[in-house]
Amino acid sequence: MVDRLANSEANTRRISIVENCFGAAGQPLTIPGRVLIGEGVLTKLCRKKPKARQFFLFNDILVYGNIVIQKKKYNKQHIIPLENVTIDSIQDEGDLRNGWLIKTPTKSFAVYAATATEKSEWMNHINKCVSDLLSKSGKTPSNDHAAVWVPDSEATVCMRCQKAKFTPVNRRHHCRKCGFVVCGPCSEKRFLLPSQSSKPVRICDFCYDLLSTGEMTACQSTRSDCYSQSPKSSLNDVSDDDDDEDSSD
Repeated sequence: MVDRLANSEANTRRISIVENCFGAAGQPLTIPGRVLIGEGVLTKLCRKKPKARQFFLFNDILVYGNIVIQKKKYNKQHIIPLENVTIDSIQDEGDLRNGWLIKTPTKSFAVYAATATEKSEWMNHINKCVSDLLSKSGKTPSNDHAAVWVPDSEATVCMRCQKAKFTPVNRRHHCRKCGFVVCGPCSEKRFLLPSQSSKPVRICDFCYDLLSTGEMTACQSTRSDCYSQSPKSSLNDVSDDDDDEDSSD
């Protein structure tokens, strides 16, 4: 079916509409063989709080952005090659239901659908696209994934020392290796993680010690692992209110 749609006028028109919705700031999306599989609004677990994002699934990439005007205008376009994607289901937690993890070497995060059926459809379509791509390329799935950041609200104290309380002065930081929310003194070191940055990035002392001694092959916790070790509070990527990366954080 995908091959039949690849060169159809309807597919070309749909992709052109998506391009126009992102405007001049977005990257061109029309290339030979690319097919728009589906689209929809998903709730993305950002650093500060869950936020609605518009997602577009193509046969080779996953694209998402901020919603400015629904079905008319989006900004802050993100493009994720599907060859590098692995997804894992997440158990329901309170108001956060029907979720799964989207994991890549450079960035990993959680998203939530409105219904269990919608979640199943998204996951099935993504898995099918990834499987088809890997089959054609002969590549194997990536085992190297960036950590899923624990949201700020999940930690009132440093998740490493368990002592430092976060305040407007004592800021939260995120370890780029494990995704934990940590205080400044527990994350003063930097380490080169080539899949995430060409420069050394902030990591916590625990991960630094393991990485520097070669004892860590994958200090990457799943979202549930992280939360089971962190203090709970009520109900990230370092940009402003979006979800993305600020090297200072």
